[in-house]
Amino acid sequence: MIQALPKTQLVTFEEFIKWKPEGGFYELHDGEIIEMNPPLGKHERRTGFLTIELAIECRRLNFPYFIPKQALVKPATRESAYCPDILLIDPTNLVNEPLWEKTSTVTQGDSVPLVIEVVSSNWRVDYYRKYSDYEEMGIKEYWIVDYQPFGASKFVGEPKQPTISVCSLIGDEYQISQFKDNEQVVSRIFPELQLTANQILLTGD
Repeated sequence: MIQALPKTQLVTFEEFIKWKPEGGFYELHDGEIIEMNPPLGKHERRTGFLTIELAIECRRLNFPYFIPKQALVKPATRESAYCPDILLIDPTNLVNEPLWEKTSTVTQGDSVPLVIEVVSSNWRVDYYRKYSDYEEMGIKEYWIVDYQPFGASKFVGEPKQPTISVCSLIGDEYQISQFKDNEQVVSRIFPELQLTANQILLTGD
């Protein structure tokens, strides 16, 4: 569940950055400050597992990417700022990011080869709002890891099944591939990745 902090008016990104306290989990959604519930155990296990696996793959393939702790993603056309569960950044484009040095914020798809959201009870944000904004930004790949599953049946089937949706940018639109059970996850960013959906979805269970 997410909730808006008591605010009398919408705020700009600059106001949000000045207000944002150390610690806590906050995002900005079209000018509204949103307090996110801290991720719980199962959520953290999956995020941690994927972070390690992708870091190993980056090292193995000599990719320059790094995974920041709490960087923000800001769509250029919105007063929004998201803190993804996992964010890969290409440092070669940071010279073009005007907000990076002072606010650890990226605004360009060329800076983000991959972003991952592990779904929780506020699933609509991941499947609708962030999907649309990440697509518009031109982020090359977006994974939605729905382990519970929380999402609507149109996203995870009926009956509902734990599902990983890999959204790959083709042209200016995402094409979605879904992976369940022991299917190998296929990624355009990590074409040699050897992980099945269950290795991610059932981590720690």
